[in-house]
Amino acid sequence: MRGVFIVGCGDVGERVALAERAVGAAVTALARSAARIGQLQVLGLQVVQGDLDRPETLVALPAASALIYYFAPPPAAGDRDPRLFNFLKAISTQALPERVVLISTSGVYGDCQGAWVSEERAPHPDSDRGRRRLDAERQLQTWSERCGVPVVILRVPGIYGPGRLPEKRLRTREPVLREAESPWSNRVHISDLVNACLAAGARGRPGAVYNISDGQPSSMTDYFNQVADALGLERPPQISLAQARSDLSAGMQSYLAESKRLDNRRMREELGVLPQFPDLASGLAACLEDKKMRSQRYQGD
Repeated sequence: MRGVFIVGCGDVGERVALAERAVGAAVTALARSAARIGQLQVLGLQVVQGDLDRPETLVALPAASALIYYFAPPPAAGDRDPRLFNFLKAISTQALPERVVLISTSGVYGDCQGAWVSEERAPHPDSDRGRRRLDAERQLQTWSERCGVPVVILRVPGIYGPGRLPEKRLRTREPVLREAESPWSNRVHISDLVNACLAAGARGRPGAVYNISDGQPSSMTDYFNQVADALGLERPPQISLAQARSDLSAGMQSYLAESKRLDNRRMREELGVLPQFPDLASGLAACLEDKKMRSQRYQGD
């Protein structure tokens, strides 16, 4: 039975874990708190306790995982990823895996002024958020070369799906950038991201980097408008770029400072991942159907 170890078992990690277990893998997840351990055990997963910020706790890691999915985000500040450093140091003293799949971000490309971006484009992050992720990529690539373990890197844009829509933001009427000034942005439905992760684990080319997206970029403002329309809410108010620099959060401003359109041909042609939700309209329809089904189950209880 193939061993799978998931580091960073949040929404994406849970879905990947359950999909791997469904095909017979022995899945173990890393969790920091007792509460999270209990939640993952309810799902039927094996769990080991450890804190990536405290390397002395990373002593009970699975010794023979054929595949590691590393989904843990870097810390919220700085331009390095010490968590991945701690993890790689810990597993380097144990039996090495056969492969590692890392979720990174398309933010490593920085601002591309609306150009179509393939994996051949050199990373040039403009934010600490992007620099942390690029540091993680480079750490993993260096470790791979030293240890001889194949790695696959997925560069992921905004993730949406059931429970991941900006409904609260829309209901509180937070503004968005004026459509004419809104940059290109990219997204992927969480189900398509999970399929890409599984494909990378099974057949990703060693050392390869893959852009993961639905291949249908639009502006950030268009995204909020389409979500509002789907939920039957009023579209958000629009403000100028000059006003956004004083009114919007620093995090949102960092996203608005990057404009690019992701080329996902390598994902489709090499990984064989054809998005189940190739555009926002189909993805939002699935989100609403999921929400309706959950509501019916709740009422039935």
